[in-house]
Amino acid sequence: MQAMRDGVESFGSTMQCPGEQFKNFSPAAQKDLMSLATASSYPANYILFSEKEEARGVYVVLEGEVKLSINSSEGRRLSLRIARKGEILGLAATISGSPYEITAETLYPAKLAPIARREFLGFLMRHPEAYQTISAELTREFALACEQLRTVGLASSAPEKLARLLLEWSENGQTVDAGTKFRFSMTHEEIGEFIGASRETVTRTLTTFKNRRLVSFHGSTLTIPSKAALASLAHC
Repeated sequence: MQAMRDGVESFGSTMQCPGEQFKNFSPAAQKDLMSLATASSYPANYILFSEKEEARGVYVVLEGEVKLSINSSEGRRLSLRIARKGEILGLAATISGSPYEITAETLYPAKLAPIARREFLGFLMRHPEAYQTISAELTREFALACEQLRTVGLASSAPEKLARLLLEWSENGQTVDAGTKFRFSMTHEEIGEFIGASRETVTRTLTTFKNRRLVSFHGSTLTIPSKAALASLAHC
C-alpha cells in the first residue's frame, strides 16, 4: 500500500462512498470498502500507474480529473478519456492480476483513495454481491473505450472529432446564460492525443470554431454557446 501513496499527502478521516455506482452496494459493503481506503492528495501531472506495470490495486477518484491513455513503443500516445469523481481506476488489472493496460495521470491536483490489490480482492470475497456492480462498471469502461475508438478511427474529419470531444467534456460543465462552460486548460498537443491529430491541426480547428462562434475562451474556461450547433458539425 505504501508504494501506492509515495509523494502524496494522506488524510485519515472517515470517507463517504463518492460515486453513484457505490450506492448499489449494501451499507455494510460501502462501510467495509471505505474502511480500506485513505484519502490522499496528488499533485497535477502525477502518474498513478503506467501500462505494463504490475497491478498494485485500484484508485477511487474522490476529487479532480485523471487522464487515461495508452502508448505505442514509438512513443505515440492516444488519450482515451478523462476519469472523474466516483470512478474506480485499475479495476480490470486488479481483478485479473494482469499488468495495468492503461496509464493514469492526474490532470490537476486531485484527491484519490488507493486500495491495495490484496485488500480489494478480500473485499470482493466478503461481499460477493458487489460483483454485479463491478461487472457493470467494467462494461461501462469497455463501452467508453469503444466510443473513443469509434471517434478516432471512424469520424471523417478533425473538426468532427474535436466537436465530439468538446461535447463529451461539456456534459460535466456548467449551464450559464452564455451557454455551457467547463474547465479547458490542456495544451493543443494534449487535446490532439484524444483525437489522433497534430497540435497544428487542433490549433487551426479551434480557431475556426472560435471564428464561427461555436466556442469562446475566457482564460482556462471554454464556453459552448449552442451545443446544438456544435452537434450538427459532429454529426451527432
